[in-house]
Amino acid sequence: MEKSLRQQIIDLIKREVVPAVGCTEPVAVALCVAKATETLGVVPEKIELFLSGNIIKNAMGVGIPGTGMIGLPIAVALGALVGKSEYSLEVLRDVTPEAVEAGRKYIEEERISISLEPDAPSNLHIDVKAYAGGHSVRAIISGSHTNFILLEKDGVLLFEKNAESEGSDSRDTADPELNMRMVYDFALTAPLEEIAFIHEAKDLNLAAANHALSGNYGHCLGSTVRNFGGRFFGDTPVAHAITLTSAACDARMGGALVPVMSNSGSGNQGITATMPVVSYAIDINATEEQTLRALVLSHLTSIYIKQSLGRLSALCGCVVASTGAASGLVYLMGGDYKQVCDAVKNMVANLTGMICDGAKPSCSMKISSAVSTAMMSAMLAMQGFAVTSAEGIISDDVDATIHNLTSIGRDSMQATDKLVLQIMTCK
Repeated sequence: MEKSLRQQIIDLIKREVVPAVGCTEPVAVALCVAKATETLGVVPEKIELFLSGNIIKNAMGVGIPGTGMIGLPIAVALGALVGKSEYSLEVLRDVTPEAVEAGRKYIEEERISISLEPDAPSNLHIDVKAYAGGHSVRAIISGSHTNFILLEKDGVLLFEKNAESEGSDSRDTADPELNMRMVYDFALTAPLEEIAFIHEAKDLNLAAANHALSGNYGHCLGSTVRNFGGRFFGDTPVAHAITLTSAACDARMGGALVPVMSNSGSGNQGITATMPVVSYAIDINATEEQTLRALVLSHLTSIYIKQSLGRLSALCGCVVASTGAASGLVYLMGGDYKQVCDAVKNMVANLTGMICDGAKPSCSMKISSAVSTAMMSAMLAMQGFAVTSAEGIISDDVDATIHNLTSIGRDSMQATDKLVLQIMTCK
């Protein structure tokens, strides 16, 4: 692979695989509020937010780190009170008990107004207007979680750029147009020193899992499987992978003030692309090189799928990330490119259609299903079994199969997305 292309891929991974504290949708809202507050120069007297449906859906039921509270209002209040935009998706890392109390008071004073923007240009769209002392600031994030496209103060434009496309190709125009062969070749041939940075994904997400296993977060699925699942799952690689992956999700969805490594703007996707691979690598005593290459294969496969799916959709992100994990597992099992492709086809044949009904503690249950499916798909591929083009939405070509999946999630499930949001907001 040419060095220039290799560098483009490295830059892409570094941009898409980044640390985040808390669920990335409310965190992105807090980031936008923080930027508006910094531009205003004082804590806003009033904040108005106009949000796309997917932002609202993914922020309604999730814990906000360090607060013991769920949902957007506390994320907005803390973004205004202690948020720092320079921290990016770790914008809330300076949260303290005193800040939480101040946030509660800010909410009680009814300073925050949140509305659905039905005609948002992107599934990921955050429009914040902040007011104080007769001045106003408007800040907009659109297309991706940290992509500011507009900033203005008192009607004077300070900054503006086009949002990333959410259409058939959501990738940045400077990014390489990936395919599965390119992903595989890069993961297996890139010099180790150039991909060593991916080790941070292992460190952060494993630390989050261990944090949850020693505490009480979300539905405690990880600790439940570890402590009581022996009679059902046994002491097996599948049980270990479910434990560690769901535990990291328990911590994140339960509001633990710990960072996780995200993928394509989602912490849960970063966890799911990381922890099954890490868990199995530990079980088989994989070398450092094997672990790094498996993690790169998993994360880059997930990024590739998201290029055509878009940032947010009605398709649960664990479908994407666990497909990446299945690829990494095949590599660790000693598989080749064909077997990786077979595992991808097995994943698409199984998990396609799992809906996203918002970020919440029960995401750990979906993730555990995805982890077990990844292990099963990899195992089948290693035994020479793959779902064929005679079955369902699978094509002979692995890239066509991936685009069959993403077209369903991006286009055909839009009505599903609207109905899910309607159900969630009308309960």
